[in-house]
Amino acid sequence: MQKREFVHNSKITYALNNVFSSTLVKVFSFSILTAVAAQIAVPVQPVPFTLQTMMVLLSGAFLGSRNGAYSQFLYLAMGAAGLPVFANGTFSAAVLFGPTGGYLLTFPIAAFITGYGVEKFKNYFSIAASMFIAEAVVIITGMLYLNSIYLTNWNEALSVGGAIFSVWAVVKVFASVSIYFAVKKGSNKY
Repeated sequence: MQKREFVHNSKITYALNNVFSSTLVKVFSFSILTAVAAQIAVPVQPVPFTLQTMMVLLSGAFLGSRNGAYSQFLYLAMGAAGLPVFANGTFSAAVLFGPTGGYLLTFPIAAFITGYGVEKFKNYFSIAASMFIAEAVVIITGMLYLNSIYLTNWNEALSVGGAIFSVWAVVKVFASVSIYFAVKKGSNKY
């Protein structure tokens, strides 16, 4: 009886490992992590400061360019479908056309850029550079969108849509690179 239970339990463990290591689960997981990170927000107007872009960078780093971008498309689709995944629990497609829309819509591009950098280069400097580029794309695109649709004042857009995020972008990039290399180093032990 013991041997039969062991064989049965090992089959279940094997099946569960296959499910949780599947690409679909990983893509979905990073979409959920991005939604959770959106809820960690400092309410700055018109665009709150969140940890979303950190998850965007990590999705690209861990999933690669294509799957990282898919995870962020899924995140945006969940919000557009009415799930409360955006900052402060807001939802609906209208958020994508609001003041934060320019930032949100570039998440798949930022994940792709980061993933591409990780796929092509393996050293710390190159991966950090790809994350800085991805973060800059989000901030610049968001700032341009904010200016063209809502503010129509370059100085104000630069102040409330760009400069305010620059210091935090540096912190998030260094944190993301550190997390990536720590997890990578930890997974190489096994």
